[in-house]
Amino acid sequence: MTRGIGFAGTDASGSAGDVPSIGVGMLGYAFMGKAHSNAYRTIPYMTCPPLVPRLVSVAGRSETKVAEAAKRYGFAAYSTDWRDLLGDDSVGLFDNCGPNSVHAEASIAAAESGKHVLCEKPLGRNADESYEAWQRVEKARVKHMCAFNYRFVPAVRLAKEIIDAGELGEIRHFRGRYLQESIADPDFPITWRLQREIAGSGALGDLGAHIIDLGRYLVGEVSAVMAVTRTFIPERPGGKVDVDDAFEAIVEFEGGAVGTLEASRFCLGRKNALAWEINGSKGSIAFHLERLNELQVALHDADSKRAGDGFRTVLVSEAEHPFWEYWWPPGHMIGWEHTFIHEIHHLLTAIAEDRPVGPHGATFEDGYRAAEVCDAILRSAATGSREQITYRGG
Repeated sequence: MTRGIGFAGTDASGSAGDVPSIGVGMLGYAFMGKAHSNAYRTIPYMTCPPLVPRLVSVAGRSETKVAEAAKRYGFAAYSTDWRDLLGDDSVGLFDNCGPNSVHAEASIAAAESGKHVLCEKPLGRNADESYEAWQRVEKARVKHMCAFNYRFVPAVRLAKEIIDAGELGEIRHFRGRYLQESIADPDFPITWRLQREIAGSGALGDLGAHIIDLGRYLVGEVSAVMAVTRTFIPERPGGKVDVDDAFEAIVEFEGGAVGTLEASRFCLGRKNALAWEINGSKGSIAFHLERLNELQVALHDADSKRAGDGFRTVLVSEAEHPFWEYWWPPGHMIGWEHTFIHEIHHLLTAIAEDRPVGPHGATFEDGYRAAEVCDAILRSAATGSREQITYRGG
């Protein structure tokens, strides 16, 4: 049952001047729910969007918690059943921030009820579930995006521009890692993220999916993998762990590049250490999320035919850099939360102007293809063999 809380929410009038609005219904109110809600509240006054987000209702299992979240984030109503959002004609965009086990189910149901869909990664618990989500949502002819928000870091987008312009030449290496210390304490209790039935996989789907997507976005399709996984603490307070705590993989790309991928939630001292490096025949670029506004660049000296002086740091905050038309004078930094603002603004533009979400936004097809890589990593770890990846078409 949906309940109002006596708060009008963002853009209660339904418009901001001459800009039309779109009603948002969101499933989930915790970590990602907060990040997405912050973006919806910020977008109208910072970006001059093509559609103004109007926060209609948020859904979650705990009535006490979802009611508090609705009031704090600015939603006009809340519900303990996400299906209530699908019957609400004022909801035009369904934002799925729920646990992995409802990513596919709720996204499909929302699309088939006529809502545009934004779904947090991973798209599904495995490739089969992700493929079904892509196929059925695509058939519904709505806009769909899988929320790989790191595509919307200004430094990452600048790297994409450098690569697409041919400045790195032939791409030869991609090395990506995502390291945290979040569950290194053996007394950390069991959560849904540590249970295969709900999460699908562990560090692989939670963290690894991001670097898989960035590898695909920046370098190209992954064609084969060899991998190992480990579960360091198989039992925790409250239950058994049946997902990976860490993985390591060697990958091959269709374009000929080779690379490595790794993710772990057991790296003491690492808080949110997503990093990657790309090496090409004409130069290299590198990025670290904990220095989000910087891109490391080393370009070959074409005149002397000799390598240059190594990496230089580009502070990605100039007016001509990606996304900076929304923000501050050069050198006035932005943060992690701004990636969601860029991402959702991109989706709103695709909806308002009937533009494709790709190639810069990750579609449900991108979510599915990342899931195929995840599944291949698990298969390789189980068999000890090199796994060739076959992608299903539309």
